Amino acid sequence: MSHFAKLDENNIVTFVTRGRAEDDGLEEELLARTGDIYKQTSYNTRGGIHTLGGIPFRKNFAGIGYTYDETRDAFIPPKPFPSWPLNDDTCLWQPPVPQPTDGITTWNETNQEWVPVD
Repeated sequence: MSHFAKLDENNIVTFVTRGRAEDDGLEEELLARTGDIYKQTSYNTRGGIHTLGGIPFRKNFAGIGYTYDETRDAFIPPKPFPSWPLNDDTCLWQPPVPQPTDGITTWNETNQEWVPVD
């Protein structure tokens, strides 16, 4: 089953839908048929890795609010905090400080640290 992300004039994803298997790779035909810009996206791709061992496609499965980066040919999620840089390999935003693995934490942008959630 194919999935397609509809883009606005700024390459922001406004809609994601399942498509027909016969539309795989036919983005130009979708444009001609609908007048809208669609980019195919892979449900099984996250951070440049295909979760089922297949070939990753466009770095991440698109979601509403994601940006399609033409240069990287990748979907990039919205930036969660101003201090988080983009990882060019995964096209995911990373905290400047690794998140602790013990306990539940939340990011404090003001202090640039992870804080425990009570």
